[in-house]
Amino acid sequence: MLSRLLESFYLKVLVNIVVQKESTLVHIELYGKKGVIDEVNSEFQTTSLTTQMYDFISEYIKESPYFYIAVLDTSLVQGALPTCEKNKLDHYFDLSMSKYKCFENKWTFYTAKNDIYEIERKYEDIGVDMIFSPFVLLANFFQDKINGNLAMYVLVQNNVISVAIFEHSNLLYAEHLDMIASDEAEDITLHEGMDEDIDTNLDLDLDEGIDLEDINVDENDLDSLDDFGDIEDLDSIEDIDEFSESKDVEEELLESENVLPEDEQNESFNEDYQRFTLIQLAVSHFYKDEKYESRFVENVYIADGAGVTNDLKKYLEEEMFFNVYVRQADLGAELCELTKLELGL
Repeated sequence: MLSRLLESFYLKVLVNIVVQKESTLVHIELYGKKGVIDEVNSEFQTTSLTTQMYDFISEYIKESPYFYIAVLDTSLVQGALPTCEKNKLDHYFDLSMSKYKCFENKWTFYTAKNDIYEIERKYEDIGVDMIFSPFVLLANFFQDKINGNLAMYVLVQNNVISVAIFEHSNLLYAEHLDMIASDEAEDITLHEGMDEDIDTNLDLDLDEGIDLEDINVDENDLDSLDDFGDIEDLDSIEDIDEFSESKDVEEELLESENVLPEDEQNESFNEDYQRFTLIQLAVSHFYKDEKYESRFVENVYIADGAGVTNDLKKYLEEEMFFNVYVRQADLGAELCELTKLELGL
């Protein structure tokens, strides 16, 4: 009781960290008796806790003994499963090396233990109070939609996408896909294919060099070359349905008034096409994997935290015949909403 009284005299400092492909977003809110008093955002061109980032965060957390550090989970091995029944979880995924948590008594989200420990080690100088799953953020962001008919929901970050399919708030399928890992896998496949097509049984003379006529390459094949920290602390997220008013998600991406340089246009095109192929892959897994109760997907809702172009929407509509709706997502602010829910603010 006394601690609650003392706490009421202090601001609460909410620090929210979102690691991207080559940078880190830090969103800080100062929360008082009447709500948010101030908020600040900063982006650092690093994916680790540098001295500059540490000093920036320290400047705010020294304002109050009541500060909380939240991080969006960056684990490669993470996901969500369509059940909370412990005897059914292993049917979908081996969780022996993961920490997991039931969400609203309906579905389970998990992440690799080693990745949690690595996040805690990475921020040990400031401490981590909460590590939130991107699937929890996605469910919160679209909580005004997932209670309806079947649809697919996609959280787009700079280097990963999180895909979930809900029907009447029940999770049917989820997958966390890494763009960098998929690039590396394609490179390995490409090189393996090339190695098989090149005749390596060459009689080489180091003085004469390599006779290019001795190399047999099939011309047709050349065309194919592309804690939870303290996880138990998340119980209060079960009150998520009470959060926020309904948002209008039926907004299409608008063309930017500023024309990007050609190299940036090409990069954005390539990234959005890669996101499209990953979404296509996830849908294929949902349809074909007998473990899941597959349904025909028509509507796709995208939480855009990376600044995608209209190409992604076009690919999904023209190639897969989806109805696509996009909502811009400030990931730092959305992470902070989860923090406030967790703290009961």
